[in-house]
Amino acid sequence: MININGKVFYGNNISISKNKIIVDGVEVTDKDIVNTKTVNITVEGNVNSIEADYVTKLDIKRNVNNVNTVSGDVYCENVTGDIKTTSGDVDISGYVNGSVQTTSGDVSCGPVEGNVKTMSGKIKHK
Repeated sequence: MININGKVFYGNNISISKNKIIVDGVEVTDKDIVNTKTVNITVEGNVNSIEADYVTKLDIKRNVNNVNTVSGDVYCENVTGDIKTTSGDVDISGYVNGSVQTTSGDVSCGPVEGNVKTMSGKIKHK
């Protein structure tokens, strides 16, 4: 289940870009979501892919394969693929098997089998 600002969607691949919301290849754009400055996404379970221009908070309650955001804080349990954000903190309660990269933000995570990189921030291992 994917909750975006209180609206519920179901799927494994999410894209929020250029004022469009696409879930598993189907456009489900909601003007109440894309016309607001605060976008909070909560995923209850595993997710394959999330691409978003701007989010305030992206909270994935389980495992994530790939996340790519321009701006926004990312929280998840485990990373099996890659997380990349230009501006935002990344907090992973478990392991990183892929890579995590933020240009401007801190990274906090458990064991790392891949790599973790920040240009302007701190890396903290739990």
